[in-house]
Amino acid sequence: MIAKQVRFLSRNVQGLRCFSSFQGRSLLETLELVKEGKLDPVEAEKMLKTATKTSRTPEETLAAFANLDHTRTQRTGFPEAVFAEGKTPYQVSKILDDFARNLNERIENAEAFPNASQRAILATRVSPDQFKEMQEIPLEHGTIEYDQMSRIITMGASGLKDLPITNEDKLAKKIVVATAGTTDLPVAEEAAVTLEAANVEVDRVYDCGVAGLHRIINNLPRLQDPQVGCIIVCAGMDGALPSVVGGLASVPVIACPTSIGYGISLSGISAMLTMLNSCSPGVGVVNIDNGFGAAALAYKCILP
Repeated sequence: MIAKQVRFLSRNVQGLRCFSSFQGRSLLETLELVKEGKLDPVEAEKMLKTATKTSRTPEETLAAFANLDHTRTQRTGFPEAVFAEGKTPYQVSKILDDFARNLNERIENAEAFPNASQRAILATRVSPDQFKEMQEIPLEHGTIEYDQMSRIITMGASGLKDLPITNEDKLAKKIVVATAGTTDLPVAEEAAVTLEAANVEVDRVYDCGVAGLHRIINNLPRLQDPQVGCIIVCAGMDGALPSVVGGLASVPVIACPTSIGYGISLSGISAMLTMLNSCSPGVGVVNIDNGFGAAALAYKCILP
């Protein structure tokens, strides 16, 4: 009899998880209580049935914490990304999976995709611990990959297997992503990985801050390449590099202050003020550490 009830519990893991969470216990703790004889299997079965009856559909569960904008990419030219910081791994997983579901439906309906960015599904600011937990959460509509430096998850919708991205989908212009120092890399990579998910060619010019001016001068051919349509410059501390680049390049320069520096750098505020006061024409500024925002703006700068 007990073996039969334990098998029932095993088959209804999701319902038991709901019940366990409600009672403040983990699934493993609940099963241990049954195993140790501290929780009667018959009672556990009854409570599980009650939890299962009151459980919500996937659509109802998602609607309880998210109202997804599936048409943003058609309106704005760039997809909505999931900001994972402050969200649970379960919430991030379910949101990404629903984006993939919607994309799969569009593919099945043979909708046109003007550019590759409309196929991109991203989550930003994902910690390694969040991703580790997300790997244990089943997804129905695609698979996920994690880049630890940028803290970005890219979701590959299953329908994309029948709709491969080719070089013909690339935009004519490429984007340079530059940093003043190595510690700016997480923000720079957030921008670079976002752009690459939209099938944009990225040229990385890293660790070329103004303390060694020869480093940026040596990279002038890359900054002035006719194929470059925009330059993103990530810098902390004094935040001077965007002004230097702005005085050397003919394309728009997007300055992204980073929260790197000592004391009065004020977690990036000093760098941001320097960039806002740039005397080089054609330099725009995004928020501190906002690599994703810099990527979205740069992408729109090179759209035909």
